[in-house]
Amino acid sequence: MDHGSEQFKPNTTVAAIITCDDKFLLVEELENQLNVYNQPAGHLEADESLITAIKREVYEETGLSISPDYLSGIYYFHRPELNLYFLRFCFVFELSQLAPCKPQDDEIIANHWLTLKQIKSRASQHRSTMVQTCIDDYLKGVKIPLSAIKTNL
Repeated sequence: MDHGSEQFKPNTTVAAIITCDDKFLLVEELENQLNVYNQPAGHLEADESLITAIKREVYEETGLSISPDYLSGIYYFHRPELNLYFLRFCFVFELSQLAPCKPQDDEIIANHWLTLKQIKSRASQHRSTMVQTCIDDYLKGVKIPLSAIKTNL
């Protein structure tokens, strides 16, 4: 038996809090035939660092070529309706001006710059509770430096 073949391996994902002028950039996408809102986010790919992954996902889902400033949280999250476990790394990108977006991924319906009030009013359409949890932690001022992430890639 290969070492680790019986180990539990959660899905590793990256997500982006992109903010400017008290607005947050969310993506609108289709999940189970419903329009939902999420941070730009996706799965870590093989031979990819976490920072490379978040830069790729942000570009694919928004068309923005930007770099993260810091992490606002690391989350272990279970979606019982899917019976899936996720290890989510949430990165923060603080922009000095609102950027026009053009999704490169056909699965993204649109990008939206929204206020906190607008985001909360769409809570029933959030892809998961992690959307608001990540924003709340950002607003609390949680800052984990990128230097805390170590990789040999």
